[in-house]
Amino acid sequence: METKAKIYKAKMEYIKPTPIMLNRGAHLFLDEFLIESSSNIARQVNRPVRDPEIPNPLVTGKEDGCFQPYMTVIRDPESKKFRLWYGHRVDESKSGESHIGYMESEDGINWSRPPFVLKDPAPIQFGTSVIDEGLDYPYPERRFKFSWWKDGGLKVASSPDGLNWTAMSKNIVLPHNHDINSIFYDSIRKRYMATISVYETGEKWSGNRRVTMQSYSQDLLNWEKPHYILTPDDTLDKGETQFYAMDGFLVRGDLVIGMVKVLRDDLKADDPPDPPNQYGIGYTALAWTRDGETWTRDQEVFFDRNMEKGTWDHAHAWIDEQLIVNDEVYLYYCGYARGHKVNRFEERQIGLLRMKLDRYVSRVAGDIQGYIQTPLLTFDADSMTINAKIDGEARVRILDTDGKTIKGFDWEDCASIRGDSIAHPVKWKGFLTELKDKKIKIEFSLKQAEFYGFELY
Repeated sequence: METKAKIYKAKMEYIKPTPIMLNRGAHLFLDEFLIESSSNIARQVNRPVRDPEIPNPLVTGKEDGCFQPYMTVIRDPESKKFRLWYGHRVDESKSGESHIGYMESEDGINWSRPPFVLKDPAPIQFGTSVIDEGLDYPYPERRFKFSWWKDGGLKVASSPDGLNWTAMSKNIVLPHNHDINSIFYDSIRKRYMATISVYETGEKWSGNRRVTMQSYSQDLLNWEKPHYILTPDDTLDKGETQFYAMDGFLVRGDLVIGMVKVLRDDLKADDPPDPPNQYGIGYTALAWTRDGETWTRDQEVFFDRNMEKGTWDHAHAWIDEQLIVNDEVYLYYCGYARGHKVNRFEERQIGLLRMKLDRYVSRVAGDIQGYIQTPLLTFDADSMTINAKIDGEARVRILDTDGKTIKGFDWEDCASIRGDSIAHPVKWKGFLTELKDKKIKIEFSLKQAEFYGFELY
């Protein structure tokens, strides 16, 4: 199978046009694609922090019947209610069969009870991946899409309301040999994306492991040949690193950002373990794609399990959903208390994290002035903001193809930027509209600052 899996490193080589054309929207510095040069700058992965004011777990195994690490959370565009679909147990003796659990919330934190258990469109083993095509979708009777795993592959259903589901095919539409999958609509490339898990051997890892593949479709029924997007490398990854697939996809500018479920069944949450046959820990890592097919995985932990023994998310912490709410991202995750296969009917539960929008990775400057300069760019924009936490000061200037400052866009032409905001306005004496379609470079000056990215409007 073709491999389009990359592992992040600071000096990666990129194939990119000259100049790079930037669309309006967010532009993040997860990697160095938009950095030609920098000085006195460090890269930092920003782990979201558990908030004791959130009454986690929000969805429980015992009361709400949750027993899977997969969910979808959508905010209804009309009612503004939060809607949650999750894997609901059938009973405590069937680990290979599930139903669709459904709940609603006014705030994304406090969920209505008791949960609804929806009628299955067909037998379901695992999976609750839902797409809302929106109010303007031309086929309202099929506005919502749902995928799951059963009998060796991906199956799909549709619904007018997300409650009453009808199978779109009696057959598997995309075969794969491990029981995890999800679907997502890539709004940049206008196509569906299926992320599927497989057990495979490979040249870069020892033994048979869970690795992740992806395929694409225009209709959810006919899929392209899948290729690898997440694979371990024994020379870089510790122990028996595996990937329980990836979900929680979010489009930000020209990036699609995903949440990687990393599994280490060779490790245990406690020593000695409780119970004695307990095994497996899991954490979440970041991955992103700029072309919709080649994914770069960050080796650093983005969100880790709770190290405090006895907590509900002590063994696993797998983020499975990202949802923008005002100026934050709500990160819904599944926690396991003691291990991968321990008491799955009560100890797999859903919780929530919150972080400021787009603050996955920052470029950090200390007391010494730091600089970041982009490669040659072109854009058509009216204004710019930067996402930054600035205890010192930041300024922005714009250069021409010869590296000379463009009149009206020098350091002294830029108003000083201070404070903490996801959208600091950048104000020069010149007007950004003057630069339409010109080849330029942007340079950022930073002191005592955490800089996450910028946005064009």
